[in-house]
Amino acid sequence: MKNTLETRLGIFVVLAMLAAVLIIETLGGMERFQRGYTLKALFNTVQDLKRGDRVKMAGVDVGRVEDILLQEEQNKVLVTFKMKREVKVRTDSTATVKFTGLMGQNFLSIDFGTTAASLAGPGDYLPTAEQPDLSAVMAKIDSVAGGVENLTKSFTGLKLDTLLAPMIDTIKANQGPITATIANLQAISTQMAQGKGTIGKLIQDDTLYNSALTSVSNLQDVAAEVRLTVADARSVVDMPNSGLATGGLLLKY
Repeated sequence: MKNTLETRLGIFVVLAMLAAVLIIETLGGMERFQRGYTLKALFNTVQDLKRGDRVKMAGVDVGRVEDILLQEEQNKVLVTFKMKREVKVRTDSTATVKFTGLMGQNFLSIDFGTTAASLAGPGDYLPTAEQPDLSAVMAKIDSVAGGVENLTKSFTGLKLDTLLAPMIDTIKANQGPITATIANLQAISTQMAQGKGTIGKLIQDDTLYNSALTSVSNLQDVAAEVRLTVADARSVVDMPNSGLATGGLLLKY
């Protein structure tokens, strides 16, 4: 390629165009030159939000932050952002400053609002919601970590033998009774498995089980008969009061 004036001029034009694109993207992207409308929101803090940061709705880019100004008389921060013309925002849509990760870039998030609300127009203010400051969250995490560290330091110098010594001494002092108890439990479980003893027979012998079931059924029948007898007795007692029987008539007259 010959080093002619036309070649050098072409390279200069290409570099100038690349520089212009980079400058435009840095200052806010091509959205600055697109038609749209501006909205506003007041925050207590914008958490490092900057001019040119993205405005997103449900994770989709819908605009850019145009300006950030302190409102000292209200102790607020005024954020002005430009929305794309085709994006519809409701007057009750909430604006929130969010971040994409612990080291990610901040952005302005807008929710959908409700269908009953009217559409926001140029210059309208949106309600806002504040997220916890990342530095405050990290400070709380650091405080919790310090508490855990202090708790672990309180056990420094203590050995496992020292912590378990009282329980070990109790087991050693009662080693004989504990061994006898375990042996008795083993003997009882063996007898039950072999069908010996009352509990073992109840488990293994179907005849005894059926007999017990029949006895329970008989008791239920007897209880039903007793209830009928008591009901009959009550009806007999109530007859004099109602005057339905001869004795009742004699008692009443």
